[in-house]
Amino acid sequence: MASIGVIGSGTWGTALAVLLAEKGCSVTIWSAIHEEVVSLTESRRHPNLPEAVISDKIGITEDMEEAMKEKDLLVMAVPSIYVRQTAARMRPWCRQGQIVVNVAKGIEEDSLRTLSQVIEDELPMADVAVLSGPSHAEEVSRGLPTTCVAGAHSRETAEFVQDVFMNQVFRVYSSPDILGIELGAALKNVIALAAGIADGLGYGDNTKAALITRGIAEIARLGTAMGGAFQTFCGLTGIGDLIVTCASMHSRNRRAGILIGQGKTMEEAMEEVHMVVEGVYSAKAALALGKKYHQSLPIIEQVNQVLFEGKSPKEAVNDLMLRDKRVEIQDVFW
Repeated sequence: MASIGVIGSGTWGTALAVLLAEKGCSVTIWSAIHEEVVSLTESRRHPNLPEAVISDKIGITEDMEEAMKEKDLLVMAVPSIYVRQTAARMRPWCRQGQIVVNVAKGIEEDSLRTLSQVIEDELPMADVAVLSGPSHAEEVSRGLPTTCVAGAHSRETAEFVQDVFMNQVFRVYSSPDILGIELGAALKNVIALAAGIADGLGYGDNTKAALITRGIAEIARLGTAMGGAFQTFCGLTGIGDLIVTCASMHSRNRRAGILIGQGKTMEEAMEEVHMVVEGVYSAKAALALGKKYHQSLPIIEQVNQVLFEGKSPKEAVNDLMLRDKRVEIQDVFW
């Protein structure tokens, strides 16, 4: 079986490490935090995954070389804001052709680059792939049926990643559309903040359905303008990931949005969630990409105004509802 290094000991990295170890892979988890390494090693539990047991066969280390040396595959599972600095830290031990699978979701705010592009900047010798989809770590760690998509530059790499991760409860599809996969994964977090805000305001299922539906329209509009495939946004990493993130209390983006809708500031909401809220970091980048590619993103625009300009959530909803009349589908004619 494959030898795998998981770079990052958050809930998603840990859940995937447990999944891979149960398949018989040799797995090592890396963390940058000494206290976290000690805690995970001694307790064999992650505090945010109470039902998951970290097998004694899984190594846990703060030594990057140990986590990377002679590995068939590396899983990049650090929060999006730490991807560049972590990839740079990995450079001395990354060999030519090393497969690095990014499972984080986000867009780098300053460069507007996707996370796989950021990793390729720092690790040009690597063969960078992605794994994404509607996949809460809490459910994967419990062995609940889940489906994801592996994207890569070559069919060979995508199918290798597919084979490594896939089992009877974790089904993996393959795709060449790395860009579309990553854009869907990142932009849905911004829409999930909007869905949470609506929940916090006390709005109902009609509002949630409208945000999901018009949200995927914004994601697909921007994503295809950037070169992603329209079909990707109709699939697991588009509408699939958007549905689960907007509807579930496992979603830290939705939970943060609920708190904002109830009157808390963005900073207060992030502190209360106690986890990285990726949508906050992707919101500005999403808006900048919309301007760069000349695409209208009204929901994302209102989320930015609520997060960073002090606009009241109720006013943001009113402005969305009272925009000028539109047709729903542009390419269907009378």
